[in-house]
Amino acid sequence: MPSAHSNALHRLAFPLGLLAGLVLGGCASLPTEVTRPSSAHSDLDREPSRLARHAGPYLRAHPGESGLWLLGLGLDAFAARLLLADAADRTIDVQYYLYHDDVTGRILTERLLRAADRGVRVRLLLDDMTTQGIEARLATLDAHPNIAVRIVNPFASRDFRALETLTRFDTVTRRMHNKSFTVDDTMTIVGGRNIGDEYFDAHEDVNFGDLDVLAVGPAAIEVGKQFDLYWNSDLAYPIQSLAGGTGDLEALRADLRAYIETQIDSPYAERARSSELVRDFLAGTLPFQWGQALVYYDLPEKLVTDPEDRSTHMAPQVLPKTLGALEHDLLIFTPYFVPGDHGVMVLTGLEKRGVQVRVLTNSLASTDVGAVHAGYARYRKPLLQGGVELYELKPESDTTKQGKFNRLDGSSGASLHAKTTVFDREALFVGSANLDPRSGKLNTELGILFKSDPLAQGVGVWFDANRARIAYRVSLDQSHCGDRPQCKGRLQWTDEEGGRSVIYLKDPETGALTRFFVTLIALLPIEGQL
Repeated sequence: MPSAHSNALHRLAFPLGLLAGLVLGGCASLPTEVTRPSSAHSDLDREPSRLARHAGPYLRAHPGESGLWLLGLGLDAFAARLLLADAADRTIDVQYYLYHDDVTGRILTERLLRAADRGVRVRLLLDDMTTQGIEARLATLDAHPNIAVRIVNPFASRDFRALETLTRFDTVTRRMHNKSFTVDDTMTIVGGRNIGDEYFDAHEDVNFGDLDVLAVGPAAIEVGKQFDLYWNSDLAYPIQSLAGGTGDLEALRADLRAYIETQIDSPYAERARSSELVRDFLAGTLPFQWGQALVYYDLPEKLVTDPEDRSTHMAPQVLPKTLGALEHDLLIFTPYFVPGDHGVMVLTGLEKRGVQVRVLTNSLASTDVGAVHAGYARYRKPLLQGGVELYELKPESDTTKQGKFNRLDGSSGASLHAKTTVFDREALFVGSANLDPRSGKLNTELGILFKSDPLAQGVGVWFDANRARIAYRVSLDQSHCGDRPQCKGRLQWTDEEGGRSVIYLKDPETGALTRFFVTLIALLPIEGQL
């Protein structure tokens, strides 16, 4: 039987461990003597690469323009990254907020290693939010002579990150949210997807409805320039300055190849091989849309400057050319929508000018971040009163119907993750930014504004045709108000699928406990962090 003394020690173990973690997390500091060899996206420009030769005739036919193709299918989005990695001759620049060690993450890592083995320079730039657990693997990759890995705004404490969040909250909660995959200074993929199964329709339970854009031409060069700014920033730390050492590169290569062998005949791999995008890309018949593409991004310094200092923000550059010029129609897809009082004023002001404003965001049942939904919920009534149309994604969307933009809504157990805005059905912005305070003031973001009637109209037509199938229409029921002019009405959700209307007076497909939790969270003063 344990003694009273041992029981007392056992009871003290947790608080002592917590105290030690707080001390260690609080006392940890980042390395100061760091060597960061400077490099640029154009350093290795020599003879035209295969991608450049392939794109040459198209670029000459469209001088000064970029070609874009929307990647609405998760499977196509993943296949596009693999195709670009396999086609690379000189450089691959990879920039992500999240990079998971799962099926798609391992397959892509193996392709990057394979490219490095044939002489391609690979620069892997990651935010530090989820590198714990894969740090040793990243350090091992970095040992390859053609691979370099850097971590943006790293945690000083590599083992007590959660506790460091308490001691350095204002620093470590500001993250690089940019997402780009650029090859040979010729083609790039930009959008909302991180690297992980749930972004590429490979997860067993939940898959995000997301959107990327594959771009060729000047847009790819501009994305490369923003990558260089982050790569050469003092906020980007070489992985070797943070990790405890490297592993065996040959063992890692063998492990990845063995894992790939287990996936070759999987249903997902079969679907990838039969992708129409793969066929068209290899045949050189992918029908890009051509037009003016403007690349916008926050500066790296946004992570360390005052959140109200807009000199490092991309919004002051984007908004005058988009919202300021609107005449007819604004269509917003955003998974996390916390407009704040200013955002409500802007959107309802557009309605007063005669602009139709429609927003598709997550319902409480489909969101993966309940706290953000709590921040959004308080603005539904003022938005609706100002004429804004709100649509919330259903948690179980039927995605079997085909079409150019099918599966933007995800799959079984869907959650919206696309960050896309369509302006007057003439231009669209695709990128990493959500419409919330975190994207606006704390994190860094990246996106492409593309002027193309066919693409912008295509997204609008897709939404018009599918909104009843994929989303609830949120509205205000004022039937109980009578003659009370101050009555704001009560929220209702209408499901119009199948030619009939079903009305809900509470967030559909949610339980009382979930709604109580969200109501409780809404009382906390955390909107600035959402």
